[in-house]
Amino acid sequence: MLWKTILLALREIRRNVMRSVLTILGVVIGVAAVIIMVTIGGGATVQVRQQIASMGSNLVMVTPGKRLGPGQSTGSIPFKESDAKAIARDITAVRAVAPVSTQSVKAIFGNQNWSTQVMGSSNEYLQVTNRFLRSGRQFSDSELRTGAAVCIVGNTVLKKLFGGQEAIGERIRLHGTATSGATATGTAKSGRSKSSSGSGSDAGTAGNDASTFASRLSCEVIGVLEAKGQSTMGTDQDDLVLIPLYAYQRRLAGNQDVSMIQISVQEGWATEKVQTDIVRLLRERRHLSASDDDNFNVMDMKEIAKMLTGTTQMMTALLSAVAAVSLLVGGIGIMNIMLVSVTERTREIGIRLAIGALEREVLMQFLVEAVVLSSFGGLIGIVLAIFTSLWLAGVLRVPFVFNGGIVLLAFLFSAAVGVIFGYFPALKAARMDPIEALRHE
Repeated sequence: MLWKTILLALREIRRNVMRSVLTILGVVIGVAAVIIMVTIGGGATVQVRQQIASMGSNLVMVTPGKRLGPGQSTGSIPFKESDAKAIARDITAVRAVAPVSTQSVKAIFGNQNWSTQVMGSSNEYLQVTNRFLRSGRQFSDSELRTGAAVCIVGNTVLKKLFGGQEAIGERIRLHGTATSGATATGTAKSGRSKSSSGSGSDAGTAGNDASTFASRLSCEVIGVLEAKGQSTMGTDQDDLVLIPLYAYQRRLAGNQDVSMIQISVQEGWATEKVQTDIVRLLRERRHLSASDDDNFNVMDMKEIAKMLTGTTQMMTALLSAVAAVSLLVGGIGIMNIMLVSVTERTREIGIRLAIGALEREVLMQFLVEAVVLSSFGGLIGIVLAIFTSLWLAGVLRVPFVFNGGIVLLAFLFSAAVGVIFGYFPALKAARMDPIEALRHE
């Protein structure tokens, strides 16, 4: 009986193909939109987690400054390299500690130049941030200790300056800015340049300002980092030049400041406990009383990852809810067309009722028509969503994460739309008076 009813429903749909297609269009768009939003949102969430993990395992970052609000902090006393050494020495759960200082510079090789970031740090920076060398070597102990003019470049700098060719053994020039209060080689409070005593470095020349002057460093490329691509924040992680911290402080910055301390926590240790120990240690070293607020920030990458993934998931849910409205619109369209169909087929309904058809049989026929329409719309929407999601994942460069649960849920929801919005027209048809129906013109 049910199969015969389905065949009758398919026959009626086939009689008005164009109207049927337009009827299910809202369901197609609704199902496709929901699946696309969830799929792309899931891929974005996975990408955020992967990028956060690639920035370092169990990474904790310490920066100077008192936090004022989201994205704002006051200037404060910068760290020194001794603070990083104290953390590595006094906190047992720490695996590696990397003091980091950075500034924007212009890197020059031959007639090529590129604005990039130079980072002064140690070999621990590679360990903390899970970075590996594609070619070359790390800094030697003597190079770190003496501040030798050597550097490790990222993949972007390699492409911009060397066209992707081998760069090991070549020399690049870095032009930055230093402060005049430093004791570094190449600084001059009087504004006159002095020759640098360091191997391969250029002289620092004084600027017009009494407190800052142009600094220059010529360094030998000893290594090239493996490519990592863009970070979660959209910054290019390969656009950097890494030099020994002492070389950065003496020849580019002109001071002994450390702008950030990056810490990798050993596996199996809670980063919350390490954060507490770091805060206690730095408060002691900065001579802060119990009533003083922290003048530094300690951030756990796990917390940042949780916040970013939570935000991504919430946005996905909101967009999916908006897309689901299309399903309701599609359901209203189905109900409207079914009401029109009932009106057009009034005499047919009257004849069926007059020759003995039961109300439930007429109800079932029109209800099945509505469910078949919405189910077809759901299937077409699923196919459209999968291909569109694959295309968008490639364009947006996010992983394609197939979610079978949401596909099944969207299909069941589309069928439910047919039941809900098709019931009223079907009930109207089933309760029709056969005599009045036969009189209908």
